[in-house]
Amino acid sequence: MAFELPNLDYDYAALEPNLDARTMEIHHTKHHNTYTTNLNNVSAGTDLEGKSIEEILANIDSVPEDIRGAINFNGGGYDNHCIFWKNMSPNGGGAPSGDLASAIGDFDKFKDDFSKSAAGVQGSGWCWLVTKSGSGSVEIKTMPNQTSPRTEGFVPLLGVDVWEHAYYLNYQNRRPDYISAWWNVVNWEDVASRFASA
Repeated sequence: MAFELPNLDYDYAALEPNLDARTMEIHHTKHHNTYTTNLNNVSAGTDLEGKSIEEILANIDSVPEDIRGAINFNGGGYDNHCIFWKNMSPNGGGAPSGDLASAIGDFDKFKDDFSKSAAGVQGSGWCWLVTKSGSGSVEIKTMPNQTSPRTEGFVPLLGVDVWEHAYYLNYQNRRPDYISAWWNVVNWEDVASRFASA
């Protein structure tokens, strides 16, 4: 079964003024759609057909070498963005609660450390809050380009896309300003659910 571009749970304008509607529309319909299309094209006719993206990425070393790079890039791009959209909400912001908050600890310190890590990604990439399955602990991890934390045995919980396509129309080269605004739309319910499931 082919991978499908997911619908968003909100309108493109719903995250304004933090993330502008035009960027959201282009990001979803062009960039995420391209990763989805390319993932389907590269995996067609291979043993990867019928496997979940989580399974594929977690076992990236078993993907045939001739398509591994393309699967890593487009599969990561597909999965990363599926998480990214769910990680945000028009009713987002604030701070986590419950077990997730306990795992994070000092939220202000975490937010500062995460923001600095995200701003410091060289070139294009992502900053993630991740966990190891069953560990009950979390850590901050940056990944280059579209490489998924799943390829290193982590479960991605919260990710911010720091490719320029995620913010350039509104924030130009002001990546820290974009990251600061992004905190206002973080969907902590989604992140907590991912943590509980891990």
